[in-house]
Amino acid sequence: MPRQVRIQYPGAIYHVMSRGNRRQEIYLNDVDRQDFLKTLAEACQTTGWGIHAFCLMSNHYHLLLETPNANLMPGMAWHQSTYTIRLNHRHKLIGHVDGSDRRKIHASASAALGWRRCFRLGRAKAVSGAASFRFSRDLRSS
Repeated sequence: MPRQVRIQYPGAIYHVMSRGNRRQEIYLNDVDRQDFLKTLAEACQTTGWGIHAFCLMSNHYHLLLETPNANLMPGMAWHQSTYTIRLNHRHKLIGHVDGSDRRKIHASASAALGWRRCFRLGRAKAVSGAASFRFSRDLRSS
């Protein structure tokens, strides 16, 4: 079956989720989480993306982002490969980090509000301890 067509256009809002390869952890420590966010910030500078919310779990992450240009796919490819290279170098690992379980769901602004609420609810259920909370934010609360 062919892959679904990716909807990309200027000003689109997406809920992006990516799980680790074989559902393994994609962050080994807080330095890795900080590096993931640093790499994401670099991707945002390059692409012009705006991050509405994010949640980093042990073996996957969720992003709610807006693309001022139709550039989700190349930006995500750069982010994933750059983070993987940095993680592998730091921990002397080989191979890719992200698995085949990736979702990029296009949505309206009203759906984005609902996703931000889901992120907050999921974060409240999933986060065990204040240290983990640092890696989850709703940047455009309403």
